[in-house]
Amino acid sequence: MKFEKFEEIIAWQKAKELTLGLYKVCDTNKDYCFRNQILRASISVMNNIAEGFERKSNKEFKQFLFISKGSCGEVRSMLILGKEINYFTEK
Repeated sequence: MKFEKFEEIIAWQKAKELTLGLYKVCDTNKDYCFRNQILRASISVMNNIAEGFERKSNKEFKQFLFISKGSCGEVRSMLILGKEINYFTEK
C-alpha cells in the first residue's frame, strides 16, 4: 500500500487519537511536569511518523519510526506511573 500523505497512515491516526485522549484526561491535572512530559511524548509519536514520511526516503522513514516507537515506550511508562500514583484508572 502506498500512502499519498501521512494522514493516511493508520499508526499516525492512532497516535493522534491517543494524543487527543491524553489532552482530555490530563486537562485538570495540576502536576504540570507530568502532564507536559506525557503530552510531549505522545505528540512526538505522531510527529515523528509525519516527519519520517515527509522525508520521502524509506531509510529515513524507518529511522523516524524507530524514534516514534521509543516515544511510545515513554508514553507507556508514563501511563504506568500515572496509574500507580492515581492520575489514571485502568479504563
